[in-house]
Parts: sequence; structure tokens; C-alpha cells
Amino acid sequence: MNTDETDEVKEGSLPMALIPYEPFRQLDQWRREMDRWFQEFPFRGILTGGEWGPHRIDVYETDREVVALCDLPGLQNKDDVSIEVDGQTLTISGTINRSEEIRDERMHRRERFYGRFHRTVSLPVAVQEEGVTASYRNGVLEIRMPKAEQRGKRRVDIQFH
Repeated sequence: MNTDETDEVKEGSLPMALIPYEPFRQLDQWRREMDRWFQEFPFRGILTGGEWGPHRIDVYETDREVVALCDLPGLQNKDDVSIEVDGQTLTISGTINRSEEIRDERMHRRERFYGRFHRTVSLPVAVQEEGVTASYRNGVLEIRMPKAEQRGKRRVDIQFH
């Protein structure tokens, strides 16, 4: 062995970090970026067959649950919206009806939405389908979903013969 070669890091070089390879972490990050891109896409109705999706949804987690806050102004009763939870996916769909009909020739600007809507978002962790609660107040739909129990890693003993 050459005397110049040692186990120490030489001046001017960086130590090599040992990070476990987790290929699915990169896929999950890519999926979230794609979700964000489609959420902000200005012509979303073209991609969803004319259905509108709620523009703004905040998703955050606490120690015990995942909470989604969704701006949905115009709902008139609970039958106008449907909420489905499946593992790490939340789907909100329904219909917003407008009671006032304004003739098109008198309309100067139309920005408020009415009609069918549909939105699916990925959740940061798996949630239980049981125990999900939802409330609607001042145009904001709040959905609280209990986290699914995380099963810890289990070490498997190898038998050598």
C-alpha cells in the first residue's frame, strides 16, 4: 500500500455520503409534481371531459389524521357532494347548481362555476376508510381522515444450514 493512501479524506475532496437507495421515493416525488402541475393547468376541463375540479385544496397531517380543506362555494346540501377515500387517494365529486338563471345576452362576465366537478388528490400517507368525517362551512369543505396504522418493519431471521 502506498503511504500517500490513507483512510482519511484528502484536503479539497468531499466525503461520499451513504444514502440508502429508495427508487420509489423518487417516483412518489415525481407523482406529486405531476399532481401539482395538473392542478394548476389552466385548461383542466379539456383534460377531464368538461368537468371542473376544485382549484384549491390544502392537505396537511397531524399526529393522528390527514386533513383536507377544499374551497367549494355554492354547495346547497350534502347530496351535492360525494367523498371517497381509498388508501392514499381522496376523491371529491359532485354538482354545484345555480338557482339564478341569467340570460346570456345580459351576462358581461362569467367566472363563477356551476355544473359537475371531480377532483382526485394523493395523500401523504395511507388513511383508514372508517372514521372519516366531513363538514362544510362558509364555502369550505373540511375532510378529516384518521391515519392507517403503520406496521413497523420486522426483522426476518435467516436460517443457515
